[in-house]
Amino acid sequence: MKVYTLSGRSGTGKSFQAINLCKERNIESIIDDGLFIYKNKVISGISAKRERTIIRAVQAAVFDDDDRAEEAKAAIARMKPKSILIIGTSDRMVDKIIARLELPEPEERIYIEEITTDEERVIARKQRKEMGQHVIPAPTFQLKKQFSGYFMKPMKLLKDFNPIEHWKEGAEKSVVRPSYSYMGRYNISEKVMTDIIDCIRQDAESINVIDMVTVKENREMRNEGIELNVTINMDYSDDLPGKAETFQAMIATIIEEMTAFNVNKVNIDVKEVV
Repeated sequence: MKVYTLSGRSGTGKSFQAINLCKERNIESIIDDGLFIYKNKVISGISAKRERTIIRAVQAAVFDDDDRAEEAKAAIARMKPKSILIIGTSDRMVDKIIARLELPEPEERIYIEEITTDEERVIARKQRKEMGQHVIPAPTFQLKKQFSGYFMKPMKLLKDFNPIEHWKEGAEKSVVRPSYSYMGRYNISEKVMTDIIDCIRQDAESINVIDMVTVKENREMRNEGIELNVTINMDYSDDLPGKAETFQAMIATIIEEMTAFNVNKVNIDVKEVV
């Protein structure tokens, strides 16, 4: 396995440049912020950007936890990448990751100053400092469960930017705002959820009235998703259970599309049939 490293100060665009670098050097996989990414797919790990503090994020990024390190080592052994890029803020950091994951010595050390301009690094630091945005070199759908409820949007690359020919669908980066960058808390408005579900009702068969919507979440683990309880009245027709089940699936799909939340469960309670 060929090991490459990419080092540079925090917020200088390393993760943003990683996909392009993989294309140029024909590198198959990436270790970045606690994630093992193989051919644009997250294989193992939990992003360090989910941690509540910067210190814990750094510990996660260098696989300080034995269980996380063993999980990553097993995933690398399973996928058998021919090459891997280790991303860190310094040679010391990438060397610690290499040691923790028992990887070979680096074949080449690359520094962010070698592959970006001063202007590009200034822009990257401004986005990090003023907007709290971080890039993860993996598709948004791969990260949605880890960042449910947090600011996240995809950055689709041109298809010409495929890191290697096997990544036929093109490469996607995701922009997230980490847990530790948030100031204060956010609340889920049941009124908004009710309005969205009422709009969904208009395209569903036999759903007469949305009587009540409640949202259940775990305040300690809120980024794991939400549970919706929806009470409805239905018009009498054939196959009421089937139509209620279809409405249930529509709610889960559209709520996930319109918000950043994972919908773990939608409970439908039919209060009345008219």
